[in-house]
Amino acid sequence: MKQILLFDDPAIRGSLLPFTFTRPVAEIRVGILKISEKWEKISGNPVSFLTQPYLDKKFPRTEGDHLAINAGFLPSKELIQSLKKLDSDEALFLGKIPVAAYIGETEKNLSFFSNKKPVQLDFQPTFIQHTWDIFRFNGEAIRSDFGLLTAGRTSQAITDPHTIVYSPENIFLEEGVKIKAAVLNAEGGPIYLGKNSEVQEGSLIRGPFALGEGSTVNMGAKLRGDTTVGPYSKVGGEISNSVIFGYSNKGHEGFLGNSVIGEWCNLGADTNTSNLKNNYAPVKLWDYTKGGFANTGLQFCGLMMGDHSKCGINTMFNTGTVVGVGANIFGDGFPRNFIPSFSWGGAAGFSTFSFAKFVEAARVVFSRRSKEWDATEQEILEQVFELTRNYRIWDKTT
Repeated sequence: MKQILLFDDPAIRGSLLPFTFTRPVAEIRVGILKISEKWEKISGNPVSFLTQPYLDKKFPRTEGDHLAINAGFLPSKELIQSLKKLDSDEALFLGKIPVAAYIGETEKNLSFFSNKKPVQLDFQPTFIQHTWDIFRFNGEAIRSDFGLLTAGRTSQAITDPHTIVYSPENIFLEEGVKIKAAVLNAEGGPIYLGKNSEVQEGSLIRGPFALGEGSTVNMGAKLRGDTTVGPYSKVGGEISNSVIFGYSNKGHEGFLGNSVIGEWCNLGADTNTSNLKNNYAPVKLWDYTKGGFANTGLQFCGLMMGDHSKCGINTMFNTGTVVGVGANIFGDGFPRNFIPSFSWGGAAGFSTFSFAKFVEAARVVFSRRSKEWDATEQEILEQVFELTRNYRIWDKTT
């Protein structure tokens, strides 16, 4: 397969904010792997990106011709077969949605789709086009990634005599995994424990479940199925059908359900997220493309939290809350259902988390993970600060 270029479809990117403020669509984690990592694993080559200009330095496009693929589409056997049949003068579509086409090195936008013969997919692929699709398709994606990552390999053994295992054939441990007195139930789906991860005493885990490299499940955690905890994260309490991208902590008691948490986030002790309305009505969620709330059609939908956001102890999030990038939330009561990026406050009101103060905190957080806060990170976040200024209505002069 020719070198793959994963492109952001503008309409899809907008529907995946706040997560795509700080990353291309292809860098979203769903299942065990990021979308980009799935395509890399299948193609056997690194992928590159066609994304927003301010993200180019961190997520570059390589030189040469490419097979351009809409980053919202998850790879499958059927989709790969369709790509292999694609000619250079053809473009693959799902209805009106561009899926894939060959692109020359000098082509910088998606106009090349209009110059090719359209070919329609004859099946429905898995397609991430809304934030809630990330958790909605997560169980399916864990199963797919589990097969991709473990085929032909042998799991490390579980040697702890006090750990109880159901359906051990559906459990895979990478090197360096530590488990003490836990219950792993993989009857409903696979359980994948990444390299040097740890499951502490008294933890209850149901598959499908994925734990990233270097991550920790704290004592007594209750982790339900269709849940992913990305690399270098710590989790505790109760989590159900949620995705934590990585480098984030929910280390204490409290419930998180039907939610997506970005990178470098922290949920304070006893933070709770409602994922069901009292009247069982479909949940509405803030939609950046509409500038208002959109009906998800889902009965269960919790919290969408962008990168670098934090909340204090005992924070209560209402059903269908969206938190932008770099927010800091604290105080009594339920904060509003849409919290703009770089907000500071809670139910009592918000002010702006100044960019200088944000960077000061981010440097400390990065150092705790032995990461360096560099100029590229700062430039991206500074751009996001400016892009989201209009949402911070309290800053507007009258």
